[in-house]
Amino acid sequence: MAEKIAIASDHAGYDLKVQLKPELERLGFEVVDLGTDGPASVDYPDFALKMAETLRAGTVARGVLVCGSGIGISMAANRHKHVRAALCHDHLTAKLSRQHNNANVLCLGGRTTGPDVAKDCLRVFLETEFEGGRHQNRVAKFC
Repeated sequence: MAEKIAIASDHAGYDLKVQLKPELERLGFEVVDLGTDGPASVDYPDFALKMAETLRAGTVARGVLVCGSGIGISMAANRHKHVRAALCHDHLTAKLSRQHNNANVLCLGGRTTGPDVAKDCLRVFLETEFEGGRHQNRVAKFC
């Protein structure tokens, strides 16, 4: 059975979300789309909340959030103690978000990150394991 992963966006991240869904499926994931379902204006905190609720329920262990810059949706997601959302811009930030911070949500900017870079961030985020060790104590202080 394929691992489930949630994805959500606001209107500004909608186009990139649509491009990332088939990439997630290609990587072997079952995609749980939390919305939005089109380019009409919506509020990104609502979709960060949906992601947090889905993670808390245990439906998925990881997720992807997209807004215009990735900043707002990552801030909204990180208000929830069980969410470790990381705004990533490239291969290295995606890798470090997992290795050192045990991020469980990848955040991307639909207006700031091209689809090829976003797909690379996605792949690296999903393939990289948390190192633990000295990083474990730091991550434990998030809560």
